[in-house]
Amino acid sequence: MKRRATFRQAAEMEKPLVTPAAHDAFTARMIERAGFKAVAIGGSTMLAARHALPDLGLAALGEMLGGAKDILDATSLPVIMDGDDGYGDVKSVVRLIRAYEDLGVGAVVLEDQVREVKQSGNNNARSVAPVESIAQKLRAAVATRDSRDMMIIARCDAYGLEGVDGAMGRCEKYLKAGVDGVFIPGVRKAEELARVGAAFRGNYQLVDMVEGKPPWLKPSELFDMGFNQVVYPAHVMLRAMTAIEQALKGLRDFAMGHAPLALLPDVDATRATFRDVVREQAWVGYESRFKQS
Repeated sequence: MKRRATFRQAAEMEKPLVTPAAHDAFTARMIERAGFKAVAIGGSTMLAARHALPDLGLAALGEMLGGAKDILDATSLPVIMDGDDGYGDVKSVVRLIRAYEDLGVGAVVLEDQVREVKQSGNNNARSVAPVESIAQKLRAAVATRDSRDMMIIARCDAYGLEGVDGAMGRCEKYLKAGVDGVFIPGVRKAEELARVGAAFRGNYQLVDMVEGKPPWLKPSELFDMGFNQVVYPAHVMLRAMTAIEQALKGLRDFAMGHAPLALLPDVDATRATFRDVVREQAWVGYESRFKQS
């Protein structure tokens, strides 16, 4: 079994804790190799990678657990994972927390977006659930975990519908339900981010940075505002998609005789990196280790 730091420990190692999202096991291994202290698992990127589906409430708990197990098996880093709305009522939330904790997930994010009209991305919610129904789910999540090592984060998607004041008011009630921290995605103004950070300073706070959507601030600036963790939800996935698209276009053009094939500048080094990421040598070593003398 892997020795894995708790998510709380990871947040003490790096301030703020910078977490790229891993959409599969290979990416999680590379995130660890790059020196990050924790990994985020987002429903949007993982669902796209595993099933080529949008994040519109199509995933169920079993599908999320399957993808999460692959990622957790590939890395020793602590993991924060999207729990959507809990995939049902309060009973479903209890089941989710038990399953995630047994799997080794270090923190779970539960949101207030209404599943039936769920939208992907931040600041796109069409509807949010009544505060008390979400607070009930959050109380159940907090009471169900076996250890406080598992963090429960309340995500509020009300910014686009109720403004920053409405979203902050919801978060105050979510904190009263006993959660460890809050997350208001999609805040579009630096001055509003500063208000959120100041209002909830002392509680664990997440913030996401999405390319092409202001404000785009440095992690150090966000930490000074009061945020403990910065999530980059699609940074890796979008670059991976672009690289795959370019590689396939180049190969297709070559196959059709339209252009020469652009070869990798140092293919041997690239292959060596690939073998290192999948830890090929360690697996080959089992052959000699257990060979009868």
